[in-house]
This record gives sequence, structure tokens and C-alpha cells, in this order.
Amino acid sequence: MTDRRGVVANRAENLSPGVPYVRGWNRARQSAGALADQLILLGLDSDFPGLAADVNVFGDGLVQLGTVRPEAAELLARLIAAGLAAESRDTTTDVPRLPHREAPAA
Repeated sequence: MTDRRGVVANRAENLSPGVPYVRGWNRARQSAGALADQLILLGLDSDFPGLAADVNVFGDGLVQLGTVRPEAAELLARLIAAGLAAESRDTTTDVPRLPHREAPAA
């Protein structure tokens, strides 16, 4: 593996015995499906025609986004940033308050 996520490892074109390719590919398929569902809701599914599940030589699942227009990549980046910002606002406003503790008697 050339990086900690295995993203730049070669695709599994020649399978090796004992590597759990199906497990990794199935996980990638589920993740690609979840992303596809969200892209459909946003009307962006046609901008990501190459979205597909894959697996690398180590059996790690990979989701390929395929070749996309720069505008689609920029929009996806803005949507991710907006989601992170909204999530950050939610976590700062919805933090449960700790119960008030009285100071111990001296």
C-alpha cells in the first residue's frame, strides 16, 4: 500500500488467493450506492456517470467518482463544505449542558 488508505494502490485486476476482495468491493458498492442516492436527490447524478465500486490489490474497497466536469467537482466541494458547516453549527448549539454540581463543603 502506498498511502494509509490504499487509494493509490493498484486496482485488483489479477486476483490473489486469500485476499478478501468481495468484502472490500461490497463495502465500496454500498458506499457508492449511498453517494448515488444523494447525487440523485440533488440532481447531480448525470454529472457523475463514472461512479462505481472497485477494489484494490489488497482487497480494500474503493469508490471511483470517474471523470467529472470542473463545475460538478466545485459544486460537490461546496456542498460538502456547507454540510460540514451546518453540522458544526448543530453540534455547538445542541451540546447537552452538564448538570450543575455543588462545591463540596469545606
